[in-house]
Amino acid sequence: MDTRRRLRLQAIASAVVLIIFQLKKLRELCRHKRNEHPVTNSLVDKIPTQVAYVEELVGHNDVDCFNQLQMSKLAFQKLSYILQNVGGLQDSRYFTVQDKMAIFLSVLAHHMKNRLVKFNHKRSDSTISKYFHEALRSVIRLHPQLLVRPKPMTDVCTSDRWKCFQRCLGALDGTYIPVHVPKEDQMKYRTRKGHIATNVLGVYDMEGRFVYVLPGWEGSTADSRVLRAALVKENPFKVPYYYLCDNGYSNVEGFLTPYRGIHYHLSEWDGATNTPVNEREFFNMKHNKARNVIERIFGILKKQWAILRSSSFYSVKTQSKIVIACAILHNYIKKEMPVDPAEIESVENHTSNGVDAEYVSTMETSTQWPFKRDEMAVSMYLQWRTRS
Repeated sequence: MDTRRRLRLQAIASAVVLIIFQLKKLRELCRHKRNEHPVTNSLVDKIPTQVAYVEELVGHNDVDCFNQLQMSKLAFQKLSYILQNVGGLQDSRYFTVQDKMAIFLSVLAHHMKNRLVKFNHKRSDSTISKYFHEALRSVIRLHPQLLVRPKPMTDVCTSDRWKCFQRCLGALDGTYIPVHVPKEDQMKYRTRKGHIATNVLGVYDMEGRFVYVLPGWEGSTADSRVLRAALVKENPFKVPYYYLCDNGYSNVEGFLTPYRGIHYHLSEWDGATNTPVNEREFFNMKHNKARNVIERIFGILKKQWAILRSSSFYSVKTQSKIVIACAILHNYIKKEMPVDPAEIESVENHTSNGVDAEYVSTMETSTQWPFKRDEMAVSMYLQWRTRS
């Protein structure tokens, strides 16, 4: 019995020794192969197809780059530099800042799904999602530099649309952005027309640049309630003078609305016989001409970024961040790609040349603000009759 047991133990010991010997031999063979074919960390050597695709995405000229990413090559390169030095976006082992931004902008511009981006870049879903959110956070960090501080209208203004509204800062409006929400929350996000959307407050200056954006409110929420919330939140919307807005808001200090029950829309003033006959009609016509330019900004924004035209499967919190990022990018593109190159202004000028005054922090009705509107309307109408 002892002899058999001893033989069994010897056989096991021999087998263990043989396994250890084979493992050592295999390790030496692997080390030898690594020395013959060293591993390189070069992005081009490791993933040439990804590099080629990003180069194609950015394009070989401004037209291709604009079609893919909504900005010129120079603007894209400058944005990547700013995000790296201000927004905190950094190169990873196999992805550069430009690669991450190309993915991010292509998703926003064309509402590309993750599975398509994954196929194009030969990366996993988790990697694409990780880089998208990295770029999103970095763009939002640029809001102090790219969301402008408005300057009030002065006497030196030559714009026929705006010069009647002295000390006006711009206009504000609300719009609906389609969102995807859980079934139990759909009733809150359902608009009057039955769409599932979030109500977004957008405030613009007279050059069509975003001053303030507040997304995330349910589609069933009234515009006036969203504005009230903006005035009292932790980082409130500040109103030193006043903005133009439609009759979805109250005519109170800081917010100038048209007269109710009076012709307002520009189509109602078509034709030589449809000229204003009193100060209220003339005020509404001038009010609409000024706001009409601003109302188109949301249309331009949705045309630039297809992700705002249909609901995505990101969470409401992420979709709200995407709306803010699109507004920031809109301002950046307007700054870097102006129609007139002489109008280029630095970000520093936008943020430093603001206004200092007491801010409107509530929406309280009073007799003074409607009286001020009446005075403005009479003055506009008399000046127009004098000139004509």
